[in-house]
Amino acid sequence: MSRRSALLELAVLGLLHDSPMHGYELRKRLNAVLGAFRALSFGTLYPCLRDLVARGWIAESAAADDKPGAATGVTGAGTRRARIVYKLTAEGKDHLQALLSQSGPSAWEDDTFNVHFAFFARTEADVRLRILEGRRSRLEERLDAFRSAAAQRRERLDLYTAELQRHGLDSVEREVRWLSELIETERSSTPATGQTTAPPFVEPPPT
Repeated sequence: MSRRSALLELAVLGLLHDSPMHGYELRKRLNAVLGAFRALSFGTLYPCLRDLVARGWIAESAAADDKPGAATGVTGAGTRRARIVYKLTAEGKDHLQALLSQSGPSAWEDDTFNVHFAFFARTEADVRLRILEGRRSRLEERLDAFRSAAAQRRERLDLYTAELQRHGLDSVEREVRWLSELIETERSSTPATGQTTAPPFVEPPPT
């Protein structure tokens, strides 16, 4: 499974944990709430949903306000397709928790961190902390590389390229400060036995 497919699987299970949804609403939530899926098409979403149904992690049923045969699209003359609602199964909840327990690079790289962060409220405290620390370490490495490269090329850059690099550097520095605040909050609010409930929210840095 590709990283993006695994991330979509996590996002779908995480959103369905909150409430059952039909495909259109699920795609809208993925697009609006989780930036990694802004260009998600139904041609990508529905194969994922079929796979999750086959694995037993989600179940499908007709929407409560639909009658059998009522619906959302025409499948033939005089026949209309019922709207399908997807909901998380008990096995799906267990699998979601297993996914949320992962704290390695796959949880804190650029294209995955935001999705994992979106479900921090259901993630164990020690896992949250490891993800935040891993993300911060990666960005600190990036800052060192940026600064080193900037020092070597400073005299050869035109004004606009230099300004673009400065903007990128400022963005990474803001995120590092934000992560440091989150890490401090996690450390100060986590009891010795660990917790699942997230600590008070820390405003993210401006983009």
